[in-house]
Amino acid sequence: MSTTNRPAQFAFLSRILHWLMAALLVAMLFIGVSMVASLGDYHWLVALHRPLGIAILILAVIRLVTRLLTKAPALPANISHAERVVIKMSEPVLYTLFIALPLVGWAMLSAGHYPIVMFGSVHLPPILPAKPELYATLRKTHTILAYLLFLTFLAHAGAVLFHTLILRDGILSRMVPWTVRPAKGEGRS
Repeated sequence: MSTTNRPAQFAFLSRILHWLMAALLVAMLFIGVSMVASLGDYHWLVALHRPLGIAILILAVIRLVTRLLTKAPALPANISHAERVVIKMSEPVLYTLFIALPLVGWAMLSAGHYPIVMFGSVHLPPILPAKPELYATLRKTHTILAYLLFLTFLAHAGAVLFHTLILRDGILSRMVPWTVRPAKGEGRS
């Protein structure tokens, strides 16, 4: 596809959602590690973990819809065919994890017959019947998906840092929240 009709950046809403979700994912990483490491703060951390997970789910759905309805900016010309394939494959993996992980967590709590408290008296309804064996399976699945998301997040951030700091090919400018103007002489041909 020619870059004639391609934007220089992702849609503004996509960029804002990207950075908001990145902040929430980093927070969830620290909360998750702290939940495992600190029994004294466990209940307080779980009380944060649940609404943040649902916020990520809602934002991921909005972000996916936005992504499907808008054009992605062209990748820098120096990106190899193999990298383009990895980029194309990693996007659905990330969206799947953004959506699956909170849903599995919600299902896990439902199967464990735990209340899904968002804040105060606001609770989510269970999405599965209470079954202890299902709870155990979903808990393991939630943990595996969390590690997979963490590794995928690290790979994504590492690739962006490599392209930004080493290759200096401007890939980060596609997603920064502010508007980036093309450099003089860079037309969208």
